[in-house]
Amino acid sequence: MTLEHKFCQLGGDLVVVDGSTIEGYASLFGKSDQGGDTVEKGAYAASLRTSAAKRASIKMLWQHDPTEPIGVWDEVREDARGLWVKGRILTEVTRGREAAALIGAGAIDGLSIGYRTVKSRKDGKGGRLLSELELWEVSLVTFPMLPDARVGAKGDDPAAQTLREMAAVFDDARRTMARD
Repeated sequence: MTLEHKFCQLGGDLVVVDGSTIEGYASLFGKSDQGGDTVEKGAYAASLRTSAAKRASIKMLWQHDPTEPIGVWDEVREDARGLWVKGRILTEVTRGREAAALIGAGAIDGLSIGYRTVKSRKDGKGGRLLSELELWEVSLVTFPMLPDARVGAKGDDPAAQTLREMAAVFDDARRTMARD
């Protein structure tokens, strides 16, 4: 069983309240990421039903590190646009305080999902159409892969745009090196 990650830069719909409550989209349907994968509408439905039935929570992690939980997702659901999350960063935890400060300053502006692919197919363009995913966690990350969405918590920050552009360059270089 392989755990994969799908990155999504936090969208303009992301809201940060009191530096610790966040809500917004962790994944957008129909948008191809920089790795060529596209999540289809309904891809999370079975996983979310299973999690609810087992009363298992989707974890909020720092940079996909399972030893660094930084908060709790109080609500995780699909809607017509994508995977919407609402949660609380635990500022009583050292890394949670750091994460809240970094988000507030605009230094961190990405979300990434940790999942296992259950069903997918090739899209004919070198990517995959992901139709069913087992969602494990949603992390706050430095470099997201879905550049169509971005943080809107403190307004547009030119430094955050520069970091997004650098992330795109690093991702392009990583893909080029992987092909060679």
